[in-house]
Amino acid sequence: MTERIITMPLIRRSGFAVAAAAIACTLAAPAGAALIMHKDLSFSVAKTLAEEAIAACNAKGYPTSAVVVDRDGETMVAMHYDGAGIATLENARRKAYTAVAFKQTTADYAKKLQDPNSVAHQQVTLPNVIAIPGGVPIKIGDDIVGAVGVSGSPGVDEDCVNTALDKVKDQLQ
Repeated sequence: MTERIITMPLIRRSGFAVAAAAIACTLAAPAGAALIMHKDLSFSVAKTLAEEAIAACNAKGYPTSAVVVDRDGETMVAMHYDGAGIATLENARRKAYTAVAFKQTTADYAKKLQDPNSVAHQQVTLPNVIAIPGGVPIKIGDDIVGAVGVSGSPGVDEDCVNTALDKVKDQLQ
């Protein structure tokens, strides 16, 4: 019995290695290029925003609820202050959701309903969308990372949110 050893010529082996490396690099490049990098809102900042918004409204004599959502509209923090109305927590959540979904304050969104041809008339029929002032996007630079909604202080909900945002502005960089 004779042994047979089959060898690839050196040129064919190195050509194969180069081709394999080229394919591996080609496949790896698009995956890395497809990543989207972004900043996210931390829980501690979200909690501070809700607390500060409620405190700002409470200082004006209004018991409120505050909700902070992340960039996807998911609730991060929900707070219902003593004596706040039963619907305020849900209103605050929907205001925050609307602000992040449409990347604008709910006061600006509500103004769109003045135009009878605005698509906002159909959008407000979507679940979680509400056109009542009091929802404000949270920005880091130009990137919207979430939103705050406050409910329970007629006409000053947005002011309370802006007071809270001002208190954490150094943490939103």
